[in-house]
Amino acid sequence: MSTESRVVMITGAAGNLGRAVAQAFADVGDRLVLVDLRADALAGAFGTDTPAQAMVATNLLDPAQADRAVQTALDRFGRLDVLCNLAGGFRMGEAVHETSDATWNFLFDLNARSLLHAVQAAVPRMLQRGGGKVINVGAFSAQKGAAQMGAYTASKAVVIRLTEAMAAELRERGINVNCVLPTVIDTPENRRAMPGADPAKWVTPRDLASVIRFLASDEARAIHGAAIPVTGLS
Repeated sequence: MSTESRVVMITGAAGNLGRAVAQAFADVGDRLVLVDLRADALAGAFGTDTPAQAMVATNLLDPAQADRAVQTALDRFGRLDVLCNLAGGFRMGEAVHETSDATWNFLFDLNARSLLHAVQAAVPRMLQRGGGKVINVGAFSAQKGAAQMGAYTASKAVVIRLTEAMAAELRERGINVNCVLPTVIDTPENRRAMPGADPAKWVTPRDLASVIRFLASDEARAIHGAAIPVTGLS
């Protein structure tokens, strides 16, 4: 791991995984730009702004707000080295032939459009500086379709394809782009939703955060366009 303090932007920062990823980077002395939809959620997770962290309430479905979040990183810290696209979510849905526009739009906005707007804002600044790292969060289940999950798996499959396309476009320009594919993450919400499951077989946020931090490290400089399964014991 490089000992130089980097600037890391984390979207979806106030969530369970976002908090773990923020801690993983803070543990090695990196400075953080913490992005989530609601200011109160950010404050509840991280307190207040400090010299090492800036919190930016941002609706990533608005390209202007995504651009403002990246500009905040530059204004506060002078650079942006790493973008972790964690914003997203899961929802069971209808059968494909019954899928409503509302379900389709919700999941594609949440999982794909938010990522697109974040990279549209961040990557040009990384190119100007000469490099960077982008780590996206897909889903292990997105590798094939599943009943009542058509819209969800399709939206997360887009994350994988965008990762691969970006890697092909940017690998020779100093930017590594990769993604992780977790199975069920061990969160309080998932424990409540699946009381009969064994969470010992799930992926802990801390373990997933460690993989994300590795992909942002110098040791991962030769990895481009990878979709890395992170499956716990399941």
